[in-house]
Amino acid sequence: MTMMLPLDLPPDAFPTAGPVLPGLRQKEDFITPGEEQALIAEMDRAGLAPFLFQQWTGKRLTKSCGWSYDFQTGIFARAEPIPDWLTTLKARAERFAGLAPGDLEQLLLIRYDPGAGIGWHRDRPAFEHVVGISLGEPATMRFRRRSQAGFKRANAPLFPRSIYHLSGEARHDWEHSIVPMKGLRWSITFRSLRKSSL
Repeated sequence: MTMMLPLDLPPDAFPTAGPVLPGLRQKEDFITPGEEQALIAEMDRAGLAPFLFQQWTGKRLTKSCGWSYDFQTGIFARAEPIPDWLTTLKARAERFAGLAPGDLEQLLLIRYDPGAGIGWHRDRPAFEHVVGISLGEPATMRFRRRSQAGFKRANAPLFPRSIYHLSGEARHDWEHSIVPMKGLRWSITFRSLRKSSL
């Protein structure tokens, strides 16, 4: 099934609140409840598999498209194309982030089971812009940055049907993590590639 999401939205259709950090932009209600349910149904049919990190299996199911990083081998390589049912959503995400059509070349689908989260990390250096859409259970994205006095910290809520964009300082200078949740959550994350990684 191909989802038909409207593309003909005016430039001011994505108003945002003040940023939690420089380089973090967020918008609530980026998609409708109906679109959210349709996306969840597509993700549940997409063949997500347990996340493997060395000898550890996470409490989440994942699938990468466009490009994939294998945490078992450290290999970054081409993967199957981004599916057609996400074509329009990807175009809307590019527009929200101020990117050119086609800039978002990598996709990560995740289903978080109850109790799942993500530990502290920065996205792999091969990636540049990070644009995520949240579905299901609300979540909290935590940020931290080391300083001489310890860590500076900030939190950003990830509401159902919302979108966020990480670039600049928030993307490169701060680590982030996802607090474990009590219910099911799904996320659709698009990334652009650093030109030097190609």
